[in-house]
Amino acid sequence: MTSSATTPDDRTPRRVPVVDEAEVAALRADLAAFTVDAVEALLRPVASAALQRGEPTPALRATAGPDVPPVATLVRAFLLGEVVTRADLERALPTAGAAGALALGLVARADDVDEREAAALGRDSRESAPSDAAPPASAHGSSRPEGLRPLVDLRPWTAVDGADETTWWVASDLGELATGGPLGTDHVLGIGGASVTLAAATVPTRVDRVLDLGTGCGVQALHASRHARHVTATDVSDRALAFAAFNLSLAGLDPSRVDLRRGSLLEPVAGEVFDLVVSNPPFVITPRMPDVPVYEYRDGGRAGDSLVEELVTGVGDVLAPGGVAQLLANWEVHGQADWTERIGAWVDASGLDAWVVQRELLDPAQYAETWIRDAGTTAAADRTAWRSLYGAWLDDLASRDVTAIGFGIVTLRRPSVADEHRPRLRRLEELTNPLPGPVGPAIAAGLAAHDWLAARDDEAFVAEHLVVAPDVTEERHLVPGESDPRVVLLRQGGGFGRAVQVGTAVAGLVGACDGELSVGTLVGALGALLDRSADDVAREVLPTARGLVADGFLLPS
Repeated sequence: MTSSATTPDDRTPRRVPVVDEAEVAALRADLAAFTVDAVEALLRPVASAALQRGEPTPALRATAGPDVPPVATLVRAFLLGEVVTRADLERALPTAGAAGALALGLVARADDVDEREAAALGRDSRESAPSDAAPPASAHGSSRPEGLRPLVDLRPWTAVDGADETTWWVASDLGELATGGPLGTDHVLGIGGASVTLAAATVPTRVDRVLDLGTGCGVQALHASRHARHVTATDVSDRALAFAAFNLSLAGLDPSRVDLRRGSLLEPVAGEVFDLVVSNPPFVITPRMPDVPVYEYRDGGRAGDSLVEELVTGVGDVLAPGGVAQLLANWEVHGQADWTERIGAWVDASGLDAWVVQRELLDPAQYAETWIRDAGTTAAADRTAWRSLYGAWLDDLASRDVTAIGFGIVTLRRPSVADEHRPRLRRLEELTNPLPGPVGPAIAAGLAAHDWLAARDDEAFVAEHLVVAPDVTEERHLVPGESDPRVVLLRQGGGFGRAVQVGTAVAGLVGACDGELSVGTLVGALGALLDRSADDVAREVLPTARGLVADGFLLPS
């Protein structure tokens, strides 16, 4: 296929950032003003929105000119992939200077980029001047300013997870927006939608040891460092581990708190146990055909979804009692089977508590389009390559009768010793609504709610006092002219943003849950109010009330 011919040659290793503590400290000081807010203020809404859509032209115009501010130089170089003058970079990095950026491997002289790097950057290696540089040397002896070419994408990132917000700077390989061409198969991905999703879903409980399996550029290790004493981060890619080491150093993390190891899946940590495992693994289902590029950051070299199956069924081996594993995953749906069958069989085989939330379900054509575009190949740029890759994906999925592919968040937990004999959690659900914020705290609360409910039968449950969660609101929908609502909805403002339709009796119970009276007392009062027996009301409301506790609408007082 032509796509493999346009992918940079993988035989010659590309450069990666270098960790030099003194140089990194100087760079960190210089980047203090290079924030998400500063970039947005520079670009303004139109250029920022265009950049989010993958169109750099407005941003290039906003950062061009002879007297650009320092933040414009950093945006132009490290977000847009443009050559900048040495003088401009000196002004943007007054402490580290251009020499520091060169020493750290963030930039190279524009005329000192090897053929493979030039191919990966989508430019002719003979290019040497910044786009807004002065004219070539003239008869009067003026000279062209020295151009420096970025070798990495380096951007500010406001971290949003279950803890407080913080800002980091994250380095990765330049993407197709900057290079204008397909990604190299050893591409190190930066912060993407998947990494944001996993960070937002990770339970923020303070723990001793965390494993970040498939760390990539180290984003999840950075998040884990906020609530763990020690982080072990693994990857099969030496380039990824080099970027991770640089990013962890740039964040100012104590090196003794992080252990970076090379290896596949659980091999580098065999025999160890962790309190939390997080993984954004190479879950993409890729055709195993010679001419289909294999990208390290998204493809584990396995057929179908077998890599995810191995991880789900085996991760319990490295979980301490009470330990939690959270990963993003794809799973195949075969024939007319329900989406829960395959992933459900895996979690059953794991022997662990399991909570699976499917966020998306794609048909084979949608899946092929998503991942061909992800690597920078488009029909507009190379129709022959597009059609060839598209056909390979469809043929591969059809060979296993795959009719859909699910994507979601998998949470697994090894029961603590005290809980080994309680009912296991097995929850598989589809929630495709936009999430109002990080769901890690909601997942942690859901695990705790399962344990609380498992320890209480209905007799014990009715003796409990409950309160309504502070983010819950009630909606009543009435037909004009009628006094009684046709529909009553309870809606969460946080967590998974659930909306639950309830009947009059349940709505009455929830409305009265202020912690003062027990559930049993409220059921009896509802029976008298509705002219029904307490047993009749209990049969209606108790299962729903238990579900509302499980979902975080009601909380134990």
